[in-house]
Amino acid sequence: MTANMVEIRGVRKSFGHTPVLTDVSLAVPAGSVTCLIGPSGSGKTTLLRCVNRLETVDAGIILVDGELVGATRHRGRLIEARESAIARTRRHTGMVFQRFNLFPHRTVLENVIEGPTQVLGRPRAEAIGEAMVLLERVGLADKAPAYPQELSGGQQQRIAIARALAMTPKLMLFDEPTSALDPELVGEVLSVMRDLAVDGMTMMVVTHELGFAREVSDQVVFMAGGVVVESGMPEEVLTSPQHDRTQSFLARILS
Repeated sequence: MTANMVEIRGVRKSFGHTPVLTDVSLAVPAGSVTCLIGPSGSGKTTLLRCVNRLETVDAGIILVDGELVGATRHRGRLIEARESAIARTRRHTGMVFQRFNLFPHRTVLENVIEGPTQVLGRPRAEAIGEAMVLLERVGLADKAPAYPQELSGGQQQRIAIARALAMTPKLMLFDEPTSALDPELVGEVLSVMRDLAVDGMTMMVVTHELGFAREVSDQVVFMAGGVVVESGMPEEVLTSPQHDRTQSFLARILS
């Protein structure tokens, strides 16, 4: 494991003629939690998707645990990696989306063992044993035979976290994991994420939950207009922001 689990260097990304990320550079130390905050359209989600290679970058490089994401070096030049190499790299990164993306026609247990059995080739019995440990970890072992539509939104999101963890990732990416939940269900998901932080999981979290960012994160990154405007320890960025854009954003959120 490298000192920095994620290194983002000079990344640019546009959709058509619209720039979304402009020369973004960021380091995420191994075992740390980085929370990305900022207004809608600031590029936070796109940055996460680039880290997991769900989006390609137009310029710059991204490394996860020292390995290039989506590219390889050949005779001193960067070239596009083959899809098989991208898939191997992506196995080390778990991602939890706003919407839970569970298979509706499969039980909770079947959702969790899908990746280990189909992608990693684990024996089914072994995968089931590991899945039950993960379901216990997120407080939902009793829901193993249930179907997603029988669960609350908070429960579905906790299952989505367990499913991502089943692939034994080095890095977890969370894209506003509580934004689709009713307010009373937010806490149960954040509780699971707090436990992951305590266990030393490296996490990048796009969130509007500033209380969570203040309590759990090691680094808060404020993005606006496709750039990193300000970053630092949570007490610095959230309590004593230096940039006018950060100050005005926090004033609107906290008012």
